[in-house]
Amino acid sequence: MSDWRERAEIGGDVVFFRYAPPGLEKNSEEVFVWDLDKTYLDTSIDSLSGLLQTILEKAMTKKNIPGTDTLLRALAQYRAKIKGQSFFPIYFITASPPQMEERIMEKLEFDKINPLGCFYKDNLKNLRPRRFWRLTKQVGYKLQALLQLRTRLHPNVRQVCWGDDSESDAIIYNLYSDICSRRISPMDLRHVLEKLYVSGDQVDTIMLLQSEIPENDPVEKIYINLATDTDSDYYLKFGRRTLATENTFQVALDLFQDQKIDLDGLYSVVKDMIDNYRYTPEELMKTYDEIIRRGVIGKLCFEKTKALFVEKGLLYPSYEPSTPPIQENTILHEPWVQERIDYLHDYR
Repeated sequence: MSDWRERAEIGGDVVFFRYAPPGLEKNSEEVFVWDLDKTYLDTSIDSLSGLLQTILEKAMTKKNIPGTDTLLRALAQYRAKIKGQSFFPIYFITASPPQMEERIMEKLEFDKINPLGCFYKDNLKNLRPRRFWRLTKQVGYKLQALLQLRTRLHPNVRQVCWGDDSESDAIIYNLYSDICSRRISPMDLRHVLEKLYVSGDQVDTIMLLQSEIPENDPVEKIYINLATDTDSDYYLKFGRRTLATENTFQVALDLFQDQKIDLDGLYSVVKDMIDNYRYTPEELMKTYDEIIRRGVIGKLCFEKTKALFVEKGLLYPSYEPSTPPIQENTILHEPWVQERIDYLHDYR
């Protein structure tokens, strides 16, 4: 096994492995950013025992969050069909240590996923009494990783981000958005970061990276997987851009509505979850009704997807959701992005 340091770019806790030439990174105007733990892979790194289990686990025994690998391939295939691009602009961020890189890449290659790069947290050096607290504090690490990634990308890049509700990912992605757009003053930013247990050296690095990036907001959408059953209403404080989802099927529905996958891609996710993860059609259609009820899915998307599900025998032709889907031109009262977010009070 080669020394990971010979292949990585290291900055503090942040370790980056690049798998694409810089020109390809800079030319990608749309980039997908996916948190690996509890969002793509069913791993637990929020405790010492979970971290050690992740390190010892073999690549082929690592389990996907149901439907995620199929969804990623659907995204890649649709982009290839529409844009004619053979590469898929995705980056992964994980709090797993860089010693895991070869094993995780083996798993991604098995899933036929080829990222442009991956960020790892050099967490084994935190296995010391005075640094134990840093094992599970991810805000500083992930913000630094996101800002480092921003310096590598197209000036007007659009980013679609994935996270979960176990590691403050909604706070991290929205704070990253605020940092890029300068919606929060330097003094307030330092105060928020310190209250979120970001170390002094990480704060200084984040402020430096902010000075090196364009002054615009690159974040198009944020998906949060409800891995710990947080109430989806909690995420209303971030605005409608942040969408909490119960499963990958709900993500696929919204991506179809946003014209990032087609009906074939959507159905491939449904079939994967039923055939390989023991979801029943009734369970999935219940979450279909739930995301319509929340006002996420519009009438046009509903009509197209209902026709597909009726054709595939997942719904009866007479099916009607418990709440009528919204008209696409309806003006919703909730803002897309909140002008100011309360990052310091977590009412969950």
